[in-house]
Amino acid sequence: MKVRLEPLGDHAVVVRFGTSIDPHIHSQVMQFSASLEQEPLPGMVEYIPAYVTVTVFYDPFQLYERYKGRQRMDGGSHQPFSPYEWFCGQIRERLNNLGQTAPVSGRLVKIPVLYGGEMGPDLGEVARHNNLTEQEVIETHASGDYQVYMIGFAPGFPYIGGMPEKIATPRRQSPRLSIPAGSVGIAGKQTGIYPLETPGGWQIIGRTPLRLFRPEADPPSLLQAGDRVQFVPITEEEFRAYEEGSA
Repeated sequence: MKVRLEPLGDHAVVVRFGTSIDPHIHSQVMQFSASLEQEPLPGMVEYIPAYVTVTVFYDPFQLYERYKGRQRMDGGSHQPFSPYEWFCGQIRERLNNLGQTAPVSGRLVKIPVLYGGEMGPDLGEVARHNNLTEQEVIETHASGDYQVYMIGFAPGFPYIGGMPEKIATPRRQSPRLSIPAGSVGIAGKQTGIYPLETPGGWQIIGRTPLRLFRPEADPPSLLQAGDRVQFVPITEEEFRAYEEGSA
């Protein structure tokens, strides 16, 4: 496994597993993240998984105190100490033992979507861009083999890979000032869901009635990195039923 370690300021290490969006690379990202969740490294504060990296934040003062305590116990002479280099050594040791960590299997989460119309104002543009009918776009989008690669941009916003390339569409040239929560969009070869009302430039093809960001819940994000996603087309009546809590 060729992994690069890079400093991020003086409180974090970026563990880079590759340079391209790839399911195999992401499985390594998730396996390393699982090992940190099961057994945090000494001095670790938190970790953030992304497409090809895991950024691990640490407390250098805590590491230095651990080092000084060990020096006092050993009675050895003081040697220059680098929290970054010591922490990188702990990461390398963990990476060498990754084979002992159980493989990660994400949940399957079904996302109901009302495509087109007021809910999906860019469905026609995605169809025109790819020389498809709107129905073909819907069927293609709902047939993808999806996985959540990371959460970012806005609280609970999932970056989802696995969308069929036949409906890939560039972002809008002019972003909208306000996109409703639940909007399902396309940007290049990715798809995603806006968890909150926010500005954005993705091509909006539909909307889900599910709440993706729930500050009262633990965790607050409905989707997590590593989850698998299935988009399920629904009717307007079904959409309203979900909103009313009867679906």
